[in-house]
Amino acid sequence: MTREEARRRAKELVSQMTVEERASQLRYDAPAIDRLGVPAYNWWGEALHGVARAGVATSFPQAIGMAATFDTELIHSAGDVAATEGRAKYNAYSAENDRDIYKGLTFWSPNVNIFRDPRWGRGQETYGEDPYLTSRLGVAYVEGLQGDDEETLKSAACAKHFAVHSGPEAVRHEFNAVATKKDMAETYLPAFKACVQEAGVEAVMGAYNRTNGEPCCGSKTLMQDILRDEWKFEGHYVSDCWAIKDFHERHMVTHTMEESAALALKCGCDINCGVTYLYLLKALEQGLVTEEEITEAAVRAFTTRYLLGLFDGSKYDDIPYEKVECEAHLEVAQQLTRESVVLLKNNGVLPLQVSAGQTIGVIGPNADSREALVGNYHGTSSRYITVLEGIQDKVGHDGRVLYSEGCHLFKDRVENLAWENDRVAEAVVVAKHSDVVVLCVGLNETLEGEEGDTGNSYASGDKNDLLLPEPQRKLMEAVFAVGKPVVVCLMAGSAIDLSEAQEKAAAVLQLWYPGARGGKAVADILFGDCSPSGKLPVTFYRTLEELPAFEDYTMKGRTYRYMEQEALYPFGYGLTYGDVLVEKAAVVQTDEATGDTTVHVTVKNAGTAATGDVIQIYVKDQESPFAVPNHSLCAFARVFLKEGECMEIDMTVSGDAFLAVNEEGAFVKGGGSYTLYVGTGQPDGRTAALTGKKCVEVPVTFS
Repeated sequence: MTREEARRRAKELVSQMTVEERASQLRYDAPAIDRLGVPAYNWWGEALHGVARAGVATSFPQAIGMAATFDTELIHSAGDVAATEGRAKYNAYSAENDRDIYKGLTFWSPNVNIFRDPRWGRGQETYGEDPYLTSRLGVAYVEGLQGDDEETLKSAACAKHFAVHSGPEAVRHEFNAVATKKDMAETYLPAFKACVQEAGVEAVMGAYNRTNGEPCCGSKTLMQDILRDEWKFEGHYVSDCWAIKDFHERHMVTHTMEESAALALKCGCDINCGVTYLYLLKALEQGLVTEEEITEAAVRAFTTRYLLGLFDGSKYDDIPYEKVECEAHLEVAQQLTRESVVLLKNNGVLPLQVSAGQTIGVIGPNADSREALVGNYHGTSSRYITVLEGIQDKVGHDGRVLYSEGCHLFKDRVENLAWENDRVAEAVVVAKHSDVVVLCVGLNETLEGEEGDTGNSYASGDKNDLLLPEPQRKLMEAVFAVGKPVVVCLMAGSAIDLSEAQEKAAAVLQLWYPGARGGKAVADILFGDCSPSGKLPVTFYRTLEELPAFEDYTMKGRTYRYMEQEALYPFGYGLTYGDVLVEKAAVVQTDEATGDTTVHVTVKNAGTAATGDVIQIYVKDQESPFAVPNHSLCAFARVFLKEGECMEIDMTVSGDAFLAVNEEGAFVKGGGSYTLYVGTGQPDGRTAALTGKKCVEVPVTFS
């Protein structure tokens, strides 16, 4: 049914409820109303990278790894898989009258916050530091989750956390993120706007913190002025969990539960993840809210339930449980992992060869770790394949695989009664007896993630620095000292200082958190069954000294668009086993009405291996005083080329890319003189040094 019809039906149903019943439906764990045939419904569902916390499901790489694919079609497929499995589970569970938490069809994903600082533990949940990339991938995932049926939502996606949220985790419940109007419009808001206006996202979730003084779940500026009035959002708004009680307990903008509930409801928060809306009826008695405001929130909530077909049935009711973790879905996950791996360095050691008599040493705390496969907000897999297991399966009986844990992830010993560094000698022995070493280091969700969810007490899930834990640094030094070729595999959801690996390793791979069965795809890449083709969705900085304070939300000095120093590994960077280069690029058409510009690009693989790659276009406004100081990603396209193959593609640069944002946050006409840079990475000196390639420059002029 149309939204208008769904809302009409919702108003009709809500009109039959008492005010007490209406208020009860604004809880995330909405109870049944038996007399009206309304079953219980739990709004809390997670599908960040596959359906999470609801039993077995297909496990994708963590969101930051999905971002490294730069593949909108594949991200859309991942969303569709999650929605299909969510429906399959909902159909099966509800038939058993199981309407528990995480088992509904409203998924609180994707996280389209900007990963502005590498210290943020939840940055792994995002699509990286660039608002354009985040917008494109966010739209793709939302459309995949919600489906293309005009009558029924396959599932309901939720863009979070609106709007300015990226740490610090330790103080998020009282923190005030101060952002300029320019930074808001230019960086923090575009992905949310795209999810609302292009993808029609059904829900938006507010953040814990305040933005410019207003709590994000009770902000007239964000929720009314921007979201509903300016962007015309018609879905429902949900609070982050227990965020509304922060109004009076931590932010101190209200004094009581009733006042907090009233502030949230009046600003347009429809669903409360938490318990504060239990006080709505008291707020009504005190004259803090009106019955009409409670009614409107209930109507919005039931409009979504009608759009999901939860009362009248839908074509999705026939999706069988057998779709869960089926072969086709597992292949989507494998392809995502293959495309997500970023090759940062290769002196020729990769791809590895499987040969009789060869010995491969696999070392490191993440080599045989299931935790390092899945990141946070993960689902449950019926099988896990670690990097060690993937290599063992690949080598089989054609060679020998030796293994050593090497060290604990962060403690100074593996065995409590042992000496410090009790596994390092074993690692050295393994390295000495190997022809090549695969060294798996990094983090997992116990060290980086959400406040309260990690075992990391020193920074509440955030990182204090960019260094690997000390035991891993000592292990790396010891393994390098042996003198064998070492392939460093980093499993982490954020940028880590890899300067020593860049200097001493034979090859460096960024694996992110590659998914429950990710070890198989990683082995495919290590041994050349496919070429790595991922690109960094974040900057790998050399030091934290070049960055502003973590609490500073101004963009100056942050991310590739504003940074002033040279990166260790730049945004958009990633090598392959092939040699893809842009030979020519030229503007062939410009739409006078929209400014949309078509660029015709000639691409060639001059290498000896078939490979995927990502063609990237960046724009630099040469004149406007409001332009970002460096350049901005404005188009990208995934390609696959066989050895020696040439390809011609057309890429469209939106007219919006030629606008600038002034200090008032308004998009204004740019300087008129621009340069488009077309290549397989950024047009910066560090990328050129690492790849030996420069972008093709295309001048564009508007009168």
